[in-house]
Amino acid sequence: MLGELSNLPRCLRLFKGEIEMKMIVGLGNIGQKYDGTRHNVGFATVDAFAKQYNTNFGSSKYEAQVASFNLNGEKIVLVKPSTYMNESGRAVRPLMDFYKIDVSDILIVNDDLDLEVGRIRLRQKGSAGGHNGLKSIIAHTGTQEFKRIKIGIDHPDKVSVVDWVLTKFSKNQEKALGDAINTATLATEDWLETDDFMNTMNKYNHK
Repeated sequence: MLGELSNLPRCLRLFKGEIEMKMIVGLGNIGQKYDGTRHNVGFATVDAFAKQYNTNFGSSKYEAQVASFNLNGEKIVLVKPSTYMNESGRAVRPLMDFYKIDVSDILIVNDDLDLEVGRIRLRQKGSAGGHNGLKSIIAHTGTQEFKRIKIGIDHPDKVSVVDWVLTKFSKNQEKALGDAINTATLATEDWLETDDFMNTMNKYNHK
């Protein structure tokens, strides 16, 4: 069963000598022309995390760019699917299987139309909410029980959503976006250090 050992209490897993692991998946579209677009804030967040911990992404056989580092004795795997947004689950599920990571140890970072630029929202679980990347992950893993951080990209007034998510942020939005990415990385670190996502939610959903 996927992640069967990961369902053991943390202290028992450490006693058994298992390597603690968590996976952080940033969603986006692969390719230089998508850099800086609203749909790619998930990529931007894990890129910031990789830079902070001095690690680099490399290709994997599971249709993703992958980086990793150790934090307090735990291996942290950073993932950027190279399947394009709508097929993100095609990369996430094989990586879960390969690393034997339970869904409870996975965090997805994605853009959210219903939040203004500069805001983030943490969720313990839930539906895709119309987000195609999340829909794909739910379809491939068979569960909605994964943690996520949503980063606001604003909702378009007159532009279609399909076109809007592929636009870049305006100059006057760049500081707010940078602040949101920084807050998202701080929230992620809080979860990694405490292993208490509910407490992290309570702390950062009020900011």
